[in-house]
Parts: sequence; structure tokens; C-alpha cells
Amino acid sequence: MRDINSNRIDLRSDTVTQPTMGMREAMAKAEVGDDVLGDDPTVQQLESMVAELCGKEAGLFVPSGTMSNAVALKTHTVPGDEIVTERYSHIYLYEGGGYAALCGSSIALPEGVNGLLTPDLVEQSIRKQSGSQSHYPDGSLVCVENTANRGGGTCYEQDVLDAIAEVSKSKNCSTHIDGARIFNASVATNTALPRMTRDYDSISICLSKGLGAPVGSVLVGSEPFIEQAHRWRKMFGGGMRQSGILAAAGIYALDNNIQRMEDDHRRARTIAQAIDEMDHVSVDFDAVQTNMVYFSASNYSANEVSQKMAKAGIDMFDISPTHCRIVTHLHITDDDVKNVIEVLSNLG
Repeated sequence: MRDINSNRIDLRSDTVTQPTMGMREAMAKAEVGDDVLGDDPTVQQLESMVAELCGKEAGLFVPSGTMSNAVALKTHTVPGDEIVTERYSHIYLYEGGGYAALCGSSIALPEGVNGLLTPDLVEQSIRKQSGSQSHYPDGSLVCVENTANRGGGTCYEQDVLDAIAEVSKSKNCSTHIDGARIFNASVATNTALPRMTRDYDSISICLSKGLGAPVGSVLVGSEPFIEQAHRWRKMFGGGMRQSGILAAAGIYALDNNIQRMEDDHRRARTIAQAIDEMDHVSVDFDAVQTNMVYFSASNYSANEVSQKMAKAGIDMFDISPTHCRIVTHLHITDDDVKNVIEVLSNLG
């Protein structure tokens, strides 16, 4: 792998990325203040930068993507509300039940295709207390994930995103995008970010995945929304002090690491194409749209595959009993891809 002193090929996630030398230099030189007191200029620059990239009024820097989503959900809802999100969404599967513990909300889980909702599924899933003799919770928020992690890194078509937002608004629901990998979606679909996010009230953007920063996410939305979100960030323990050191890494990532995601996508497709041509492993090639490859082996469980690959110096996750996941990122080279394909070809 490039930029890392390691003899292993780490494909577990794009969260394993480490700051490059240029990023470390930017962090070391960052001008800082006390962000809780509102005077860290580098944090302010990052927040404004991400908000402008999304065509929104304001941003809020938080330590993690999970906190960013939690703050957004809390800001959009009141206890007793219901949130609509896809059955395999990150908000439901991997955020510790925060929607229940922190928001007091129930959740509706329509199952889409490859992790992607449709306008019809959303419309059918929104329940309202009014007219139900108070049997139902009040559906107040619709969340989409772009790209969809458990869908294999799939991307929404823009007309579908627009239609979901339209249906949600017609049902008096706010809208949120879990955009942990939204730049992957923007690059893969060649869609400008302000157009992608235009009809959504809030967007959470992670800096520590494909963008390569070590820590942090930014939540964006209207100024009143972010003002309220700032309160919940404080209550959830997300107020940081001289966090401009971390924000500088995010700024460097946005300046240098967006368009290079094309290389991550190309390498993922190269691996997927090779798997598609093998008899003993299989992949849904059409679902490989960004930097993820979900695949299975005919003669081994996913855990057995991951163990065999680990012995060959290649790390990946078995994401279910049957499927492993490969995630390409800025440290993966073309030579790494060749090695992965060679080991997979000898797996049978």
C-alpha cells in the first residue's frame, strides 16, 4: 500500500486511511482557537467550505459520522416521532440504536434494492398520528444513504432522490442524507453536489473515509437548523477545543482527495470484473458502482475466505455468513489490485 509502512493490503474499509505527509503538514500548521467558544478559524473555514460545497447555509464540525447523524436526527424529531430509513441503512444497523436512545423515535424500515429506497416505498412507510386514533407514531423524517454501504456502495439516480424528497415534503416530513460517502456518489454519477443535495434539509458528510482525513464529519443545513444542532452537539459531548488541527486535515482532504476517488472506483471495478470471470467466486457486477465489492465463494463461508486472504497478507471483512467486502481507498495501488486478484484466483 502507498503512504503506509505496511506489508499488508488493507481492504477492510476506507476508514483505515491515514494522513499523508501533506495532510500532516497542514495539520501541524493549522491556526487554532477554542471551538466551543466559537473562535477556531480553521473549524469555521471547514464548516463554511462544506456548506458551500453542498449549497447550504451553514455547517457543524463533529467528531464522527455517527454523531453527525445522531445530531441531525435529534434536531429533526421529537420523542414519539418515527424515522423512515432503508432496512440495511447505517443509521439502523451500525449506530447503536441512537435513534431510540437519543431521540426517543421509532423507526420504519422499508427494504429497497441494493440499499436504495424508492419514492413508493417511502410513501407507503410514512405513518401519521392524525387520523389513526393515535395508534401510529408521527412519521417526521426520511433518511437516505448515498452511497448505500450495505448495498455495495450503490448510488441513487438523481430523479429518484428528487422524487423521494418530493414525497417526503408532501407528507410533511423533513429529509436527511447520510452522505458518509457522498463524494463517491458525486464522482461516480458525475452529479454536482449542490444539485444532489438541493431538496434535502440536512446532509452528513464524513471526512475520514475515502477523503482520507483521520477524524471528523460535517453536518450541513440551514442556519436555524445548524444553530439547534449546535446545542445537541454540546449535549452529546461533541464540543471540541483546538479542533482546527483536525479541521485542517478535512480542508486538505477536500482540496486534494475528491476527484482521485475515480481511481478507487476503477480499482474496485477491476477486482469485480476479475471475480465475475472466476467460477469459484461470484459478484453482482452491476452493483459495483464506487469503491466497494461484495462477493461470495462457492466452496467457503465468508469467514473462511477472510481468514485465507489474511494468511496471504490481505485484510477484508466478512460482512455476513456468505459475503465478504472489499473497499478500495487512497492507499491501494494497482499492484495491490493485481495481488488481490491473484490470491482470489487461487482460492478455489
